[in-house]
Amino acid sequence: MIANRARHVALALLALLIANQAVFAKRPKPGFNLFSKEQDVQIGQEGMKEIEKTVKLMKNREVNEYVRSIGERLAATSEAGGYPYTFKVVWDDSINAFALPGGPTYVNTGLILAADNEGQLAGVMGHEIAHVALRHGTNQASKANLLQLGAMVGGSMLGGGSITGQLAQLGIGFGANSVLMKFSRNAERDADLLGAYMMAQAGYNPLEAARFFEKLEAEAGNRSGVAQFFSSHPNPGNRTERIEKEIQYMERRSYDGDTGQLERIKAIIRGAAPPEGTAPGQQPPGPPPQEPPQAAPAPQQPATAPSSRQQAYQGREFQLAYPENWRAFGQDGQVSVTFAPEDGIVQAQGGGTAIARGAVANMMAASRGQSVNLERDTGRLIEQLRQGNPGMKAANRQPRAITVDGSPGLLTTLYSPSPFPGQTEVDMLLTVARPQGLYYMVFIAPQSEFRQHQAAFESILRSIKFSQ
Repeated sequence: MIANRARHVALALLALLIANQAVFAKRPKPGFNLFSKEQDVQIGQEGMKEIEKTVKLMKNREVNEYVRSIGERLAATSEAGGYPYTFKVVWDDSINAFALPGGPTYVNTGLILAADNEGQLAGVMGHEIAHVALRHGTNQASKANLLQLGAMVGGSMLGGGSITGQLAQLGIGFGANSVLMKFSRNAERDADLLGAYMMAQAGYNPLEAARFFEKLEAEAGNRSGVAQFFSSHPNPGNRTERIEKEIQYMERRSYDGDTGQLERIKAIIRGAAPPEGTAPGQQPPGPPPQEPPQAAPAPQQPATAPSSRQQAYQGREFQLAYPENWRAFGQDGQVSVTFAPEDGIVQAQGGGTAIARGAVANMMAASRGQSVNLERDTGRLIEQLRQGNPGMKAANRQPRAITVDGSPGLLTTLYSPSPFPGQTEVDMLLTVARPQGLYYMVFIAPQSEFRQHQAAFESILRSIKFSQ
């Protein structure tokens, strides 16, 4: 009896394995192609030079590092094909992203501002990476120009020289309607599915991509900048249903990839001045409800002392009081917000703006199925902060345990390069374990001014009250 039962269990497991392998076998694969993978890369590298003559790239280091860190996590997955991916931000308010064959990937500022969370941004980026991995651009070019390309690829193209120059002779370029850049509904469906696997491996919920596409679909008639997305990304239909079905065959994992940095990046984009010569249609949507001030000049100005009088801020998960002569940058009622004086927002060396004096509050969501572990999650947060600021280092002393409104917390001292040339910045990191996740604040000031701001920082810390 026991032997028969064991045999039945083994057969059931084998059947399940075979069923799963059958599903995985349906995972999208690259189709017919006259080009080699190396030629895809060459097309992308040559096309990148042409594209960057016509778009305005955003130069802000924090924004680019943020987008690049998401892209590199997706590109490191087994589904991405091992291409030499690059990730850059384009100053354009249309909600779009695109990738060239072989890996160059571009994300519009309008897309970043439209995403409700980091998973949605990662979803669109994963979708674009999937187009590269599935070689959709050169696949479509191969099918559309079979005879001409068969002769060219078999002849002079293999001998070197410019591939894009020879493609141009056939009318194949990098315009919006090019076969290299505009995909069929079947290609969109396959990119959805492969992108979903990339998202899951990188720690993002694959459903966020479908939710974002459906959100855009619902807003297509009422929101400027959406039409361009669907002109190059035709909706294959039933996105959410299809991805939901696919998720059940994915390896179970925690979707803990969100760094909690999206709102801060949005604030930087909204507060940045458009690049010189940017056309009106390439500027990000107008100012947030509380527009950041004009950036102060790069040379350090004498700091304005924080006022001893305070004003209240009511966030989604907390409330606190901050100096009366500071401003809160962020949506009312949100957990992500920046507090800074007028001279605390300065011109960054790489363009755009940076916070040189002030404080940032946010929440890192708890991993699915896990309770918050203060020490572990603080370490994870510091690593995420370092991704956006490679020069950040921890002080040579242990974090200090504190209690904030009855919840356990840690104070960790970090140092990083200040936006003021030649100076070091102190980033005092507060982390607090909450049921919803890891609440954190970063108190920021140049090391030479930290004592001047310390009383204000401690006052903010003491005023924090959490929602029950």
